[in-house]
Amino acid sequence: MFYEDLSEYDYQDEDAFTDRESGFYALWYRPAYTRLNIGWLEAGKPYSTGTVSMVFVEKLKAVQAVQWMNVCLGVHECDLCPEDEAPEGNGEVRIPGGPGTAFAAPLLITHYVTVHGYRPPQVFIDAVLADGGDGYRPVKDVGPLVVTGRDRAEDL
Repeated sequence: MFYEDLSEYDYQDEDAFTDRESGFYALWYRPAYTRLNIGWLEAGKPYSTGTVSMVFVEKLKAVQAVQWMNVCLGVHECDLCPEDEAPEGNGEVRIPGGPGTAFAAPLLITHYVTVHGYRPPQVFIDAVLADGGDGYRPVKDVGPLVVTGRDRAEDL
């Protein structure tokens, strides 16, 4: 499934948050913030490449370890890999952007970065690095978007 980086996310009207650490499952809400696509790659479509720091990769992995958004019944295989080697992803992550925005990325984003050389837009890299990992606390602590103080969904 391909979406251009920084285009407005419109795959689902609502978001569903699952906290992997606590086991809290699927709080559905309609976001009051704008979601911007990052890392929705597809074979045959161009994407930016380049190096990123290991600090960025590790912080992105840390978010994925606790956050699981919009889990679906099926899975998506990386179609950039040979079919017999393609990893599967199911779900998304949210990274807080500027006021009123969050970045929406598939769980396969770390695979795309580390295996296929995908380089997300600098604004996304900066957002991941800016929070230091402590802003991705479980939903029970901070509300329906797992960020601290930068964005919040208003109507649950």
